[in-house]
Amino acid sequence: MIEAKKRGKFQSKSKNLRGGKGKRPSKNRVFFKKKFCKFCADKIDEMDYKDVLKLKKFITEQGKILPNRISGNCAGHQRMVAEAIKKARYIALLPYVAE
Repeated sequence: MIEAKKRGKFQSKSKNLRGGKGKRPSKNRVFFKKKFCKFCADKIDEMDYKDVLKLKKFITEQGKILPNRISGNCAGHQRMVAEAIKKARYIALLPYVAE
């Protein structure tokens, strides 16, 4: 008689562990340009909360602060941008929420 292979408790039934139909990824993938910190490139050490035009690039239409994975800022400059936006909101240069 032919014996069936015994599977462990956590082993998958199919050979394809990634799911899907088992096809290879397509060769014509789209590669995105790596984001970089604009402040590091320009060697800016301080962020001015009164520069509203520069700060508006880092908030959404709803008034939320963009995360650094979308804006491309490094962690240190992202903290500076967030602090400057919060100061500008406090003195009513930027809105807290959309109108």
